[in-house]
Amino acid sequence: MDVLIDVFVGLHIIGIASLLGGFLVQMKAMGAGTARMVPAMLHGALTMLVTGVLLVGFNEMNDAMVNNVKVGVKLVVLVAILGLVYVKRDEERVSKGVFGAVGLLTVLNIFIAVLWH
Repeated sequence: MDVLIDVFVGLHIIGIASLLGGFLVQMKAMGAGTARMVPAMLHGALTMLVTGVLLVGFNEMNDAMVNNVKVGVKLVVLVAILGLVYVKRDEERVSKGVFGAVGLLTVLNIFIAVLWH
């Protein structure tokens, strides 16, 4: 079970890398007002959602302690990210505020994962 959990943690990290990488690639375009939600951002967020839910289940099956409050907060942040990315995915240009919010929420989710024990 530990190997399975480690594999899904790796996939979860790949998801966050895709979401954050898509944001970082578009930062210059955000400054010019031409940023858009790239498919990598949507796919990364969906990967995070699926792997995160599975990780909670795997850890509970493995009798590991799961901080449900932390998981709930991370889920709320991720759902907000997914909502913004999904709704704006077909638009040619996304406002700086909306695009910046996606980046800020993504970084917030990373820090919640790392700093909240």
